[in-house]
Amino acid sequence: MLNHTQMGSIHSSKSRPYSNTITPCTRTHQIGALALVIITFFLTRIFDQSFNSCSFSIPTTSGEYRSKNDIVRFSDSSGSLFWPQRGYGTHLSLKIYVYDENEIDELKHLLYGRDEKISSDSCVKGQWGTQVKIHRMLLQSRFRTKKKEEADLFFVAAYPKCVRVMGGLNDKEINQTYVKVLSQMPYFRLSGGRNHIFVFPSGAGAHLFKSWATYLNRSIILTPEGDRTDKRDTSAFNTWKDIIIPGNIDDGMTTHGSRTVEPLPLSKRKHLANYLGRAQGKAGRLRLIELSKQFPDKLECPELKFSGPDKLGRKEYFEHLRNAKFCLAPRGESSWTLRFYESFFVECVPVILSDQVELPFQNVIDYTQISIKWPSTHIGTELLDYLESIPDKDIEEMIARGQKIRCLFAYTPESNSCSAFNAIMWELQRKVRQFHQSSETFWLHNRTIVSRNLVEFGKWKPPMPLP
Repeated sequence: MLNHTQMGSIHSSKSRPYSNTITPCTRTHQIGALALVIITFFLTRIFDQSFNSCSFSIPTTSGEYRSKNDIVRFSDSSGSLFWPQRGYGTHLSLKIYVYDENEIDELKHLLYGRDEKISSDSCVKGQWGTQVKIHRMLLQSRFRTKKKEEADLFFVAAYPKCVRVMGGLNDKEINQTYVKVLSQMPYFRLSGGRNHIFVFPSGAGAHLFKSWATYLNRSIILTPEGDRTDKRDTSAFNTWKDIIIPGNIDDGMTTHGSRTVEPLPLSKRKHLANYLGRAQGKAGRLRLIELSKQFPDKLECPELKFSGPDKLGRKEYFEHLRNAKFCLAPRGESSWTLRFYESFFVECVPVILSDQVELPFQNVIDYTQISIKWPSTHIGTELLDYLESIPDKDIEEMIARGQKIRCLFAYTPESNSCSAFNAIMWELQRKVRQFHQSSETFWLHNRTIVSRNLVEFGKWKPPMPLP
């Protein structure tokens, strides 16, 4: 409590000279302050709306659409890419160790075949070329480290689809070689493979390595394939650990400047829709071929061949593909198709006819604004009627939005902020965990890592039994 002396001191302060300089808070001041708050609020809203004008919209629980910061955005001026912060961080900070082909015995066989005569240049061509492109980009990347002890992740380069197709290794040899290679990697043993990255870019996915379920069931798999199954009906794709990547589009279509073919104006396109691919005996594709016979003016759907008069050259293929408003992408042997990605570069709207398809970077791309997914069980006249009912204005808006994000499907240099490679790096960053262990990893009171036989990690000698 205050004593009388203190109270007197307080009261006497009112008579001090400087007290007269204090301006009382009048009603005018209050109104001015309130106006300032209101003006600040509206200016902030206007700035926020302007800043997010390039972002896609995502649905709310009520079905309405709203703008969010957790999707890919592009600046109006430079077109540069802004990656969302939620779940990704503010910047890329990765250290990836790339195993050298001479470091592991027989790793070269997975790259160049048993006789090591298959060149990487021959493997970079075609829809599986991502296995080579990602490897090459990582070798030159700022994210690469040459110190295993500081690596967040480890990349195992291999081109199994290429060497298999070109006769470099058969299925049995691929399996045996992978097992031998993995047994020579102490860091793979240490983590149970959790921080190791493998690329399987074909429709077969990780099934090219027959024993994937035993050895790679914890590893990070980069693949365009989400549902490829073997005879045991087992999918190799795991949404928790694996990453869907775009297929390898012909470089002539993804380069800046002059491309193999240029898109046509909608008014000059001959067909409503097209499908350019082989039937492969698949029900959905066969239905499209029959539908095109009924409505040849609306749907172009020749059954293409690997050779002979029905085979289209590279340029001819894209000239046909660009001649429709909608490019149909039915499933084949597996759920993914390269036509989905190609459609963005000839600027037709992709129509997905593959119910189990998984698409890349789904956390940050709103595919409902740039594509259509139609039930494969309803391939028929109702599909054509629906596509025909869509106004050209809506088609052009979808194409324009697709133009903004298609750079995420192109394997261009790391210096391009918007590229498939950088998008994969962002996704890999989400997979980094500070602590990795396997069922065969143990530690002591002084943080020494040991094997089941109490051998210190630095003394582990290959070949080692795999987890």
